[in-house]
Amino acid sequence: MGKKSSSKIAIIYLIGMALVALGFILPMFKSALGTSNGFDFIRFKDGSGNFKISLVTLAAILIFCGAVLGIVFCFVGGKNADLLKLVFLIVSIVGGILLIIRYNDNWLTKAIGKGFWKHAYYGTYMILAGWVVGLVGWVTKK
Repeated sequence: MGKKSSSKIAIIYLIGMALVALGFILPMFKSALGTSNGFDFIRFKDGSGNFKISLVTLAAILIFCGAVLGIVFCFVGGKNADLLKLVFLIVSIVGGILLIIRYNDNWLTKAIGKGFWKHAYYGTYMILAGWVVGLVGWVTKK
């Protein structure tokens, strides 16, 4: 008799983190100058050319690296793989919160009102959906 092969890959979590990574690559915000994806927020030099990592750069790196490492750990086994996947999801979400705070001057009123959501584009919505799907996938272990 043949043996059934059961996959241990958390497919729902994997789909969620892939949505976050894809949403980061796609246009996240639109403005009068055009659209910008997540890589447009990563700058390692200030206006005078000196090396400086801003909070926006750190936030963008956290979003993308959290998603990519979450994808990688879907395929890597180990005792702490589930805990690490949760940590990478949280890191990505914290990066998103930092980006929202720094993207707006007055983050509380603009995040609740029109300031942030008025400029959000489909990449932002894919990231938000990816976080929700990833969290559901981690909770259900599927």
